[in-house]
Amino acid sequence: MSGFARISLITFVGACSVFGQSFDIADVHVSPHSDWAGASYHTVAGGYLSGDRYELRRATMLDMIHTAYNVDADRVYGGPSWLDYDRFEVVAKTKPDTPDETLRVMLQRLLADRFGLVVKPDTRPVPGYTLSKGKGELKIKAASGAGYVGCRYGSLLSLGDPSGSKVNIQCHAVTMQSFAETLERAVSGLGGHSPVVDATKLEGAWDIELHYPQPRGAAGPVVAEELSKLGLALESGQVPQPVLTVEKVNEQPSPNPPGVEAALPARPLPQFEVASVRLTNRESGVSMGLRFEAGGRVTASGMAPGFLIEQAWNLPSFEQIVGLPKSFSGSSTAKNITIVAKAPAGWFPKEAANANTEARDILYAMLQSLLIDRYDMKFHFEDLPEDALTLVANKPKPARADPANRTGCVREGQQQQGHALMVKLVCRNITMAQFAEQMPAFDPRILYPVQESTGLEGAWDFTLNYDAMAGLRQQMMGILARRFPVDAAAAQEPDDPSGLPSFLDAVQKQLGLKVETHKRPEKVLVIDHMLDNPKEN
Repeated sequence: MSGFARISLITFVGACSVFGQSFDIADVHVSPHSDWAGASYHTVAGGYLSGDRYELRRATMLDMIHTAYNVDADRVYGGPSWLDYDRFEVVAKTKPDTPDETLRVMLQRLLADRFGLVVKPDTRPVPGYTLSKGKGELKIKAASGAGYVGCRYGSLLSLGDPSGSKVNIQCHAVTMQSFAETLERAVSGLGGHSPVVDATKLEGAWDIELHYPQPRGAAGPVVAEELSKLGLALESGQVPQPVLTVEKVNEQPSPNPPGVEAALPARPLPQFEVASVRLTNRESGVSMGLRFEAGGRVTASGMAPGFLIEQAWNLPSFEQIVGLPKSFSGSSTAKNITIVAKAPAGWFPKEAANANTEARDILYAMLQSLLIDRYDMKFHFEDLPEDALTLVANKPKPARADPANRTGCVREGQQQQGHALMVKLVCRNITMAQFAEQMPAFDPRILYPVQESTGLEGAWDFTLNYDAMAGLRQQMMGILARRFPVDAAAAQEPDDPSGLPSFLDAVQKQLGLKVETHKRPEKVLVIDHMLDNPKEN
């Protein structure tokens, strides 16, 4: 089914759902600001049914429309400026095993009832590609024989080839429509979305194998050149795409119905059903992070307790935890542990649990309980003076905002180049206070909330170009210099392979702002007691 047909059908079903299925009861409210400000851009969680409970956490209205109507966020037009900034919580009750399609319809009705949301399906031309038959001989084959159906990505290492590795796409028994959808991934790159429309008029199923050099810039021209050798053409231009237009929506949800708290009580903190924790065999040399496996099994191998504490309590990375036993510090792996545990049934989605933000939050809550029990941990949080950043004005360069733009910062381009990750960050209609609260999401060195003291009133539009890995490299060099004393020259940041500054340097150079470091009280985890070794299983 085409994207337009899918959107049109779901919209029609959603319109009819006013008289159909809906959640039994739902709690809808604004997300606490502290839960999402400064978090990474993948902050939305949930969107699946666990038992009889459906939850969608830290979701913008754009996230909720995307979930309810199964349409890419960049194909949602119109609406107020806060559509992709303000965040909300949805906790609802319905029958266990309700199909995903029905849950989407239920969410559509909930958005209409509680936010007054009205959307309209439409078609608009957007930048993309058209796949058609080329002028030469067609060199793809009609599908034959048994085997998998679909496309597989891989890479080929070209020994002796200065261009390095090549991308390998192998498709078996696919329609040209399916192949065009696969090409979208190839030409879009990190964080992008460039649709590919099939105009080949080739019917049936095909076997297609495509190799092309790993592109240093835009992938479209490289992919087009290789497709031409197969008798296919890929041309850039405006292509029609199905979209949704937001015609009406309220910023505040209507009040919850009576009885919500009794019907949707807070769930108890989850714990593993059973778990084994033991010191890792030093000779194994295996280190693998906490992950889900089949049958509710959860494992981790050769992990440092300090790192697991950082994960479980969502602490700033690479910082020494106050009160951590000395035996856990430094580069020694003697205290690293291996965990084999079983999660209780019904807590996690059946698919893609490792990639689901809320599932990871639940997993880390279980990890907290496990570490407290096996290490006899006693701890508290305390406000201690820490190095925190303040954003001030120097020679500000941002432009006054277009009030028609949606508020927020979006990565409009990401490109890997060697050890660098070049990012184009576009911020629109955003106040300096809003920008400051988001800064920790863009640089790993920003461990605590940024205080805004620029004195710049109103909203602004600006663009930053930076190397997202530069801050991490600088941070690692500083850690190595502190933990393993070396001479000053050896601890210097190596030449920047991208020619671009780090995020913080870009803020100062490209925006004319200044980032100052000051001691401020920040909440820190303090360990009062912790065993050197985990208790026996």
